[in-house]
Amino acid sequence: MDRRAFIILLGGAGVARPLKGRAQQPLPLIGFLHQGSPDPLSLANAFRQGLSETGIIEGRNVTIEHRWAEGHYDRLPALAADLVSHRPAVIAAAFLPASLAAKTATQTIPIVFLSGSDPIAFGLVSSFNRPAGNVTGIAFMFTLLGGKNLELLRELLPKATMIGAIANPNNPNAQPQVRDLQAAARALGLQLIVLGAGTVSEIDSIFATLPQRRIGALVVTADGFFISQQEQLVALAARHAVPTMYPLRQYVEAGGLISYGAKLPDAFRQCGIYVGRILKGEKTTDLPVLQPSTFELVINAKTAKTLGLTIPQTLLLRADQVIQ
Repeated sequence: MDRRAFIILLGGAGVARPLKGRAQQPLPLIGFLHQGSPDPLSLANAFRQGLSETGIIEGRNVTIEHRWAEGHYDRLPALAADLVSHRPAVIAAAFLPASLAAKTATQTIPIVFLSGSDPIAFGLVSSFNRPAGNVTGIAFMFTLLGGKNLELLRELLPKATMIGAIANPNNPNAQPQVRDLQAAARALGLQLIVLGAGTVSEIDSIFATLPQRRIGALVVTADGFFISQQEQLVALAARHAVPTMYPLRQYVEAGGLISYGAKLPDAFRQCGIYVGRILKGEKTTDLPVLQPSTFELVINAKTAKTLGLTIPQTLLLRADQVIQ
């Protein structure tokens, strides 16, 4: 073999080794911390759609590790610590309890949160426009919608004076939602009864006590555990013939009466976009906390008919969708 051929051969071998090494490198890891159960709403698909819009495809150039608390919020710190031990490139967290657990677990790994509460009030970020540290995300501000929820219920049920509000006492997001509802109830001259439920059996118990409480309608507050139990909540509302306001359209699509709130799949999609942008090199401090600019009103006309309710024309005209 002449000297020139030997040099070419060595050069080729030198190139081949790094290429082989790169091919064996593990894919970047996204940790996704959920406070509920594997959801029936395909929200994970909306998250993946957001990732794909940045060119990030699960299984092709990234892997995703999920951790589900299944409504047991006390498990979140351990689940967050477990995710951090796998050294993910980014952590996504849904919703407030999961986001707080993720922030406690790491001050260096970027975190993209989804929260229905004011993230500044709970210490997730110090600013909407320029979040400091390793945290940014999407705040869909359910805690500011209590007044609107009660106004819509009163328009639908003008004779109802006592309203129940189902809240999860294990969720720090419950307290600001309840405060908002209580202030709105006072302004509207309504009596609000707060009903705490943090387990499946407690949800069953609440509905069993409604007749003796003379509650004319219910509001289900925004909560990750409640989302995972949407079928139970909708079925119980139907069985006990209780007109119920929900925070998300998915409940109404499952047979619930009425909802008013942010478009949650859009929030999960945007979370995926933010995670993808961070994977491509952007910093959390350059990604402002996003808030929804519009909310949607969805009514299930079939459920209203079953409950013997006539939906006012004013509500029908304002609805973003009426499910027949």
